[in-house]
Amino acid sequence: MSEQLALRSARVVVTRHWWVIRGANPWTPLVEGLFEPFLYLMSIGVGIGTLIGHEGRVIAGGYSYASFVAPALLATSAMNTAANQTIWGTWYRLQFEKFYDSLVTTPLTTTDIGVGEAWAATARGGLAGICFLGVIAALGMVHSLWAVAAIPAVVLIAFSFASAGLAVATIMRELHHNQYVQLVMLPMFLFSATFYPLSVYPTVVRDVVAVLPLYQSTVLARGLTLGRVGSDQVIAVAYLAVMGSGALWFACRRLGGLLAL
Repeated sequence: MSEQLALRSARVVVTRHWWVIRGANPWTPLVEGLFEPFLYLMSIGVGIGTLIGHEGRVIAGGYSYASFVAPALLATSAMNTAANQTIWGTWYRLQFEKFYDSLVTTPLTTTDIGVGEAWAATARGGLAGICFLGVIAALGMVHSLWAVAAIPAVVLIAFSFASAGLAVATIMRELHHNQYVQLVMLPMFLFSATFYPLSVYPTVVRDVVAVLPLYQSTVLARGLTLGRVGSDQVIAVAYLAVMGSGALWFACRRLGGLLAL
């Protein structure tokens, strides 16, 4: 009963964010979530894919190299949009706007706040990812009906990174800590089998890359869009669900300490 009440209360935070977005420019986060991965897709997936020709098709299992890159960028779109919403939006509201200080004087709890923030960021990350899925489908880079399942998969990816970003926001203390966040995000994007298969790495490096959350997200999205569904996708779903749930629990606990009256 208390869990159901918390979920209903969390919708207040989601509704508030929707009002703010609607009053500003609701298309901004969508464009941001689509523009960067689309540039990578055109420049590397299509551009370099044309140069490497047959080798690219070998990497993609007979499909175009762009079809190999596209689902990785799909996962990246959901990750960046969702994580940025919670990391920077939550951090700003926590450190400067003091928005949460007013919320905890109402019947809302810190769990309500944490869940609401995660929901709002998941919605925005999921929307950006789903729109990008539509783009790659229109470009002929989706090759299986399993791609329908990529819609909830993108939402799961967005949820896991929204929760992780929320946890990070409760730890950050200074604006320059952004450098440490980027020190993790950028290498993870470049090395999570985004542009080449995991098999190119030495065994030790391969084992490290395999436990990265973006790699698991890429495995999930790539398997669904290319029709290669198996145990790897089941493992990826379990990994992301546990990561998202654990990060959200940690973030709510941290918010409870930071906003204690």
